[in-house]
Amino acid sequence: MSAALSGSLRMLLARGEPVMLVRVAQARGSTPRGTDAAMLVSGRETFGTIGGGQLEFHATDVARGLMAAGAAHHRLTIPLGAHLGQCCGGQVTLEFCAGTPEVAGGMARGEALLEDSFSPVLIFGAGHTGRALALALASLPFATTLIDDRAQTLLDLPARIATLRLDDPAEAIAAAPPGAAFVILTHSHALDYRLAQAVLLRRDAAYAGMIGSATKRARFERWFVASGGTREDLAALACPIGGGAVADKRPAVIAALTAAELLARCAAFQRPLARVREAVA
Repeated sequence: MSAALSGSLRMLLARGEPVMLVRVAQARGSTPRGTDAAMLVSGRETFGTIGGGQLEFHATDVARGLMAAGAAHHRLTIPLGAHLGQCCGGQVTLEFCAGTPEVAGGMARGEALLEDSFSPVLIFGAGHTGRALALALASLPFATTLIDDRAQTLLDLPARIATLRLDDPAEAIAAAPPGAAFVILTHSHALDYRLAQAVLLRRDAAYAGMIGSATKRARFERWFVASGGTREDLAALACPIGGGAVADKRPAVIAALTAAELLARCAAFQRPLARVREAVA
């Protein structure tokens, strides 16, 4: 579910436009989206997606027909076969519900739960790469916080990115919940080392990443072990961040690769989505 969907519904209601919420209630077999997917259909626009293609075109037509008929609820099971022009081969059950302020409230609760279903991400360092990573994560299901000791670097970011100015960023590591993800890319190697050490010694991070080269990693490993850390703890460290498949070091490229790495690493920590479905229903 898009984090902006409840806001779109409130906007349409404020304009006095009829609107229908379309939600994937069940998904069996191979389907383009699962039961976290929803969209809004008004007379002229759509917001969000249930998977695109002919399924979405058909759902939009059905939703507008229901609005024209004044229907408030409908449930439809659709096989994704050749007759629909989709080759997924699975089956989806769609629920159609007229948009109301009460529905918008349920959607907002579901969006909050969905955002919380992935690990919170703490980015240390609001330089070029830190800001690029925050922008890359803004549309993904993470509660992201960008941390720096320089207030001016924390301006002009998307509303979904929280910011935190701390003289000592290590305070945020101590306060983070179990299963949080940490990405360290400050302007100081010494600070990077200290923050990475604090993260690794927690031993409960979904992701522990530090920007740098193979040389920086080797130097950090020697320092970490000499400071009392273990080789077992070092195994959890991602450095360089984003993997080594692409050599491009532009901030936006590193950010994209790291966002993908965060999604993959944090999936194991993802909480069940049943509460999200209950909140929206």
